[in-house]
Amino acid sequence: MKRHLEPIQRGSLLATKVGEQSSTEFKLFTEGDELYAAMAHSIRVATHRIFLASYILAADEVGTVLLNELMRQSRRGLDVRVHVDALGSRGSLPLRHRRLLRAAGVRLQRFHRWSWRQPMRYNRRDHRKLLVVDGQTAYLGGFNIHREGSRRFYGPMRWRDAHACFSGILAAEAEALFDAFWCGHTDWAPFAQNKGDSRIIPNTSRKCRIQLRCAIKDQLITAAKSIWLVTPYFVPDRGLLNQLIFAARRGVDVCILTTEKTDSAPAQWAARAFYGELIENGVRIFEYTPRFLHSKVLLIDDGWGSIGTANFDYRSLFINYELTLISRNSVLISQLRKTFLDDLQDSAEITEIAWKRRGFLHNIYDVFGRILRKWL
Repeated sequence: MKRHLEPIQRGSLLATKVGEQSSTEFKLFTEGDELYAAMAHSIRVATHRIFLASYILAADEVGTVLLNELMRQSRRGLDVRVHVDALGSRGSLPLRHRRLLRAAGVRLQRFHRWSWRQPMRYNRRDHRKLLVVDGQTAYLGGFNIHREGSRRFYGPMRWRDAHACFSGILAAEAEALFDAFWCGHTDWAPFAQNKGDSRIIPNTSRKCRIQLRCAIKDQLITAAKSIWLVTPYFVPDRGLLNQLIFAARRGVDVCILTTEKTDSAPAQWAARAFYGELIENGVRIFEYTPRFLHSKVLLIDDGWGSIGTANFDYRSLFINYELTLISRNSVLISQLRKTFLDDLQDSAEITEIAWKRRGFLHNIYDVFGRILRKWL
């Protein structure tokens, strides 16, 4: 019988990695087929540990390839851990596949399964999408593992998304964050260990229950030139909404890129409920038209950016568990800015005149959106 490794020692692991590799390299993925192929390769060449967290992990044409690689590596004796959200992967990762994973020695956890004893916790989901291999290579972003992210299997209407691959001390930090969450320490964050230009932050920590929101607010307040936001669900709280308006009033180019096609009509109603107020105050709003836009990116001025799993909404900022990569790395920022501008070419701007000419029915949707915004 194979003996799995004990939970890694997070502090010592990070300290070791600092000495071994201090530089971080980044690669941005915007096509799922390329991302999934890279992830499969990284799993295939792993030598010690493979940690995978995914809100949706589907046993479909995309997921089966990765699941087979995970099981093969587990049979070889590697420490393979898979953390999926019980709600997000409900139906997409059937019991038969879960049994196959466990039979192969894969350690599988399903986050917050329904419990009559703790019904309220079902509302708090693990929305992270993270793969870490040997503490040396990590993948983090918006892509779930399912056919909807693949042009090959889903076609031209595949979801538009973004994912970052990185190495070095940042990958070790990602591994430590995975291990902490795996062991039940959902509020652990290794910030003191990382002194580089990039770091990974959860949306909640021991010191701050709204850590990601605080980080975003700080950047919005200090923005001098531009605020470029990409999100499929634009449902911010009043405080962040006001910061976007204040920035636009002081001359900052505030540009919000969201999606025309959506998988949640109520979330879109909630977003559009604030379009009028934002546009009147100088905020520019664009809707990506070709397909469903699922990216989560924020760019401030020329030198600060973030990419991760968190949407710009109540659920990501206050309820779910998320991970966000914050960086001042010029290479990554340049790639994110180029992708933003490319997507803007395939988007339609919402103008003040057109918005005011909407029919009565749309105004009703706005009312429902405002009421539901905290519950979506």
